[in-house]
Amino acid sequence: MARILMGFPGGKHKVLTISYDDGKSADRRLVDILNRNGLKGTFHINSEMLGIGDRLTAEEVGSLYKGHEVSTHTLTHPTIARSPREQLVHEIFQDRNNLEQIVGYTVRGLSYPNGSYNQRIKDLLPHLGIEYARITGSTNDFAIPDDLYEWKATCHHNHNLLELTDKFLGINKKQNLYMMYVWGHSYEFDNDNNWDLIEEFSARIANQQDIWYATNIEIVDYMNAFRNLKFSAASDRVYNPSACSVWILVDDQIIEILGGSTVKL
Repeated sequence: MARILMGFPGGKHKVLTISYDDGKSADRRLVDILNRNGLKGTFHINSEMLGIGDRLTAEEVGSLYKGHEVSTHTLTHPTIARSPREQLVHEIFQDRNNLEQIVGYTVRGLSYPNGSYNQRIKDLLPHLGIEYARITGSTNDFAIPDDLYEWKATCHHNHNLLELTDKFLGINKKQNLYMMYVWGHSYEFDNDNNWDLIEEFSARIANQQDIWYATNIEIVDYMNAFRNLKFSAASDRVYNPSACSVWILVDDQIIEILGGSTVKL
């Protein structure tokens, strides 16, 4: 029987994703940096607070984040582990609904406001159409998350970002898949006067042939598509019922399984 392994698009073994919260005006500069370097970000927005103070307007959200992902962050940023279920449902589901009217696509992710969550919230999220949720804190490693409702990033941008970037770039072993996930708030670059940090990071990690640049939901969808592949009992053929392609390694040979196709291995 052949040895079959999951690969990222193109057979790559590394993925980079970036996640920023609150939808404040500094996102304009951050998005420009990401766009210039071909990187992708996920931006978690409190829709009921749009247009207040330093936050972007709904009209700008609809245009600024094109090519990136807009995700929920609750309507008003409460500490949801302290909220009654009715408020919790309203904060998440209505935020999702508002954002979908703005961006024109289905919004399916969440960043827990104030890093607040518990098992009760995690159990509720699938019923609200949420497929992943990011927590605060850092793993300082490049592991693929086991629990998408408790998704911890590699690092905040102020925590050893460039050192971890060099380590990530230096990974050449292909027996595992590796993910680098950076998170933060764009206004922190203004507060700390360190926009040069994200500029250097973005330039350093851009245009790498072995890295897939993806939003949070693109990673979730791709992993689900791989898990939904239908292998024969002998693993000598595979059917891909998904619309998107999935790449696998068969005895180290990269094979693309087109959406809707059956491939003999």
